[in-house]
Amino acid sequence: MEGFTLNILNLFLVLVAAWLGGIASKRMGYPPILGELIIGILLGPTLLGLIKETETIKVLAEIGITLLMVYIGIEIDFADLKKASWAGLLAAIGGFVVPFALGYYTIIYFGGTPTSGLFVAIAVGVTSLATKSRILVDLKLLNTRIAYVLMAGALISDTLALVIFAGIVSFADAGSLDFSGLLLVIGKAILFFVGTILIGNYLLPILGRRISKFKNQSSTMYFTLILIISFGYAELAELAGMHSILGAFMAGLFIKDNLFPKNIAREVQKSFYDVSIGFMAPIFFVSAGFNVNINVFQTDLVMLLSIVFVAIAGKILGTMLFYLPSGHGWREGITVGAGMNGRGAVEIIIAGIGLEMGIINQNIFSILVFMAIFTTFTVPFMLKWATTWLRLRGELIQVDGRKGIVILGVNPVSLLLAKHLNEKDPIVHMVDANLEMVELARERGFECTHGNALKDVIMQQAKADESTVFIGLTVNSEVNLLAAQVARENFYIYNNYILLTMDEDGAGKSILEAIKASTVFAMKVQLEPWNKKIISGEFSERQHTVINKLRTRDWVIKHGKSKILPLVIQDNEGKKRVFQYEDEIQPGETVIYIS
Repeated sequence: MEGFTLNILNLFLVLVAAWLGGIASKRMGYPPILGELIIGILLGPTLLGLIKETETIKVLAEIGITLLMVYIGIEIDFADLKKASWAGLLAAIGGFVVPFALGYYTIIYFGGTPTSGLFVAIAVGVTSLATKSRILVDLKLLNTRIAYVLMAGALISDTLALVIFAGIVSFADAGSLDFSGLLLVIGKAILFFVGTILIGNYLLPILGRRISKFKNQSSTMYFTLILIISFGYAELAELAGMHSILGAFMAGLFIKDNLFPKNIAREVQKSFYDVSIGFMAPIFFVSAGFNVNINVFQTDLVMLLSIVFVAIAGKILGTMLFYLPSGHGWREGITVGAGMNGRGAVEIIIAGIGLEMGIINQNIFSILVFMAIFTTFTVPFMLKWATTWLRLRGELIQVDGRKGIVILGVNPVSLLLAKHLNEKDPIVHMVDANLEMVELARERGFECTHGNALKDVIMQQAKADESTVFIGLTVNSEVNLLAAQVARENFYIYNNYILLTMDEDGAGKSILEAIKASTVFAMKVQLEPWNKKIISGEFSERQHTVINKLRTRDWVIKHGKSKILPLVIQDNEGKKRVFQYEDEIQPGETVIYIS
């Protein structure tokens, strides 16, 4: 095609830049898109000019937007919204409406058009889902009411933003409207939503069941099906006079597990994640940095500071004010607002489309990009400060959303440990690659999954997404470490306890630190001798109540490492937790161990 050439070197440089920016951002505890944006600004035409926007990059970025919106839709589970219910709805409305209004009137004050004001208002009101999960894990908030309200607020505000965005695009494309034209735009929008919902609820499940009966099934076939559905929905949105990203988002909402056989559903979604988030979307975010004009710090500094201020203040104060009727207090409202303050994918996409359509100029686009960067940088600091404040006041409320324990490795020691941990609630789920051991665990009354715990689909079956604790108890330390990494990174389990064998070298400790895991039993253990003792019955189970506070590692040294194997610590209320290296035994608590 004339005028279109595939510049391989430029594409290579964009991908390398995205990779480096994403890694740097993740290491600092931020979402990769933040690093991709910043490196696009640094290496693009704005500053160094090492990479540029070609037709190839534009096409791939457009596809990247579509696939990213599909993935965002896939990640949304409306059943999760019930966990936050009224509080989540209030946080979403307050965190969207107040900054929306402030953003609109700020642009009008600086001489912008009403349409550009609405685009900026949407971008300011959005809350990024991408900035939440990692921060919630690092601050150990996943099992708190704050976490559920934050996720619900982000889901609702992003959905609301996309619907309003679709309406603005429809009116912008139509130009001036008379009454009949207005009815036509509204009618087409209604038809789009009704049509896509009917197709998603009725036609797609039938299609999934039919395809599941094919003899030669493969994850590749289902991956192609996702692409067909995604671009089909995107085209329906275009036909209805709305932007394709809304169609892609709607497609993602209906691409759920019931569309695929369970044995390959997770694999297909993981592959889609790799292509969309790992390849296509980074191209868009790096190229978005190409259009940023750093001169706004000179020409429009007051407007930039005003937008950043109303974005932060509007989000936090709006959330706090609307949150009051929930009855959870204004302090929790401020904390939720601080957590919802980050922007990201949806905001940048909307700003980019506004720039492409000529609704906003390059300076306003640049301001919105810098606003997304600055506000996202504030999230971990403000959220940590606010949650510490709640903790000190005893107002950080825990919820029972996740309470499971996953134990990898079925053997006499792990079965004995599982028996203690399973006394209060039937929440222990075991995993093993040996079918005979799986059957043994099931005979003992435990739920047990047969398979490789390094595969997401197996961990999913083991209810890792409902668990807060992972314990690696195979005789292979490397497998334990890798499985713990999967548990943390893919399922957000931040309490990981690993068996390290006596012959493990220093590399094991460094990996433990990297994934923030701890050593079960608070020491290195050779498991086989203890397994033999339990099988032969040549062991005794003992208890020791601690009088003075003592670290677990000191308790082990005091009682002789080679003579005992501590299993659990029982608190004053009878609850038991794993005996592990990074813990302290409080006065009155009891250590249950075998010797």
